[in-house]
Amino acid sequence: MTNIEIGLWSFPVLMVAIFLRVPIGLAMFLAGFLGLGIVNDGFTIGLAKLKTEVYTTFSSYSLSIVPLFLLMGHFATLGGMSQALFKAAEGWLGHRRGGVAMAAIGACAGFGAICGSSLATAATMGRTALPELRKYGYSGGFSTATLAAGGTLGILIPPSVVLVIYAILAEQNIAKLFLAALVPGLLAALGYVITISIYVRLNPDSAGIRPPVPMGERMRAIVDVWPVLLVFGLVVGGIYGGLFTPTEGAAVGALGTGIIAFANRGLDFKSLLGSFTATARSTAMIFF
Repeated sequence: MTNIEIGLWSFPVLMVAIFLRVPIGLAMFLAGFLGLGIVNDGFTIGLAKLKTEVYTTFSSYSLSIVPLFLLMGHFATLGGMSQALFKAAEGWLGHRRGGVAMAAIGACAGFGAICGSSLATAATMGRTALPELRKYGYSGGFSTATLAAGGTLGILIPPSVVLVIYAILAEQNIAKLFLAALVPGLLAALGYVITISIYVRLNPDSAGIRPPVPMGERMRAIVDVWPVLLVFGLVVGGIYGGLFTPTEGAAVGALGTGIIAFANRGLDFKSLLGSFTATARSTAMIFF
């Protein structure tokens, strides 16, 4: 059996393992480890790779950007940035039919600009926006679908953890990938808003209307999102401007959001430890 045939057979082994409800990471390891053993007439090389690859991955300077972006998202949540984003978007869009759902999309896009993770974006905005969606009569399916769709903006709008991993694996420039993803991310957010508008026109009972917000309150809500604009401009602008590398930019962003969270009294020793623990768990899951 040639190496190509062995490689082709590893794919059905992978799929069978997944259908047997083996965790995807373990299924990929099983297919790769068995294939490597067959190709090399033994598992010596596979065991050697097993010992070195874990250390190599976790000690990679380039991949250190992943936990830093995840930590930045945790600090942003503690600093109340997600609530500020949703409040500002809701103030300007909430009085329209389907406006609270549109505001949730806008807030997801804004939070994705300082988070980089779809799971974190969907989970954070779910806690922030779902009570408001329920309050104004949005159906459960419509609400959860909106937040699930909005969560995908976390990996489109830079900085993005997925784009970082892709850039490292494909040996591409991270800053150029961030620039390339910005417009598609904004277009996706606009597409979601248009879809919501069409859906509520066809299904008027699926969404209520929020009372209008006074103009003064709208302007104050806009002012309250300055930390988000500051962090996004500092990180992405600094990377594009050549002030620092993407890894350094992630570190600056994590430090900046941490300072803002501390200034807003959302960060203490207990929440700091919790952020580190959650970041470590998410990083281990991604790297594995």
